[in-house]
Amino acid sequence: MKVDHKKEIATYSARLGVFDVVEVPPLQYLTIDGHGDPNTTVWTDAVSSLYPLAYGLKFLGKRELGRDHVVMPLEALWWADDWASFTRERDPSRWGWTAMIMAPDWITAEHLETVREQKAGPRIGDVRLRRLDEGLCVQTLHVGSYDDEAPVLAHMHDVVVPAHSLRMTGCHHEIYLSDPRRVAVTKLRTILRQPVSPSATPAHPVG
Repeated sequence: MKVDHKKEIATYSARLGVFDVVEVPPLQYLTIDGHGDPNTTVWTDAVSSLYPLAYGLKFLGKRELGRDHVVMPLEALWWADDWASFTRERDPSRWGWTAMIMAPDWITAEHLETVREQKAGPRIGDVRLRRLDEGLCVQTLHVGSYDDEAPVLAHMHDVVVPAHSLRMTGCHHEIYLSDPRRVAVTKLRTILRQPVSPSATPAHPVG
């Protein structure tokens, strides 16, 4: 039976206009790091190196392990020296990022190396298998252009997080539920997530 983790993991669902405090389980990802504006070849080269491996691991799992899964959506961690670069100033040249795709727990580093030898991509050698444990997070669903996220993030950072006596503790996380090549910009669905911890201490960016 094919496993669809989007349906099995509750935190792959979020509500439009509602900021939920959730507990995200530890998950494994294919990851690749970069810096700067995602509207450049730096980003596209990274993403085009993730997908061949993600699909290669899917078919390896089905063929050798008897386990099949739906390839998960693209995700990314984002960080900067100042949170304002995501909200008031919106300056992507200052952003660091990790593009990633969730991989099932039955996939190992050895499986990744096997598939890597069979695939090609501009940065395929830079892809790593990494476990991320975000734990407590605030998240919401954004519908629309990525460029229109700033007011939603500002409300999350400046209003929602302190209202729950929380502080931001990790990188901003986005989960891209829609394919921008097939969906109108106004209908793009993105989960916006921020790791937090129970504290009234003022938040500081994590780089």
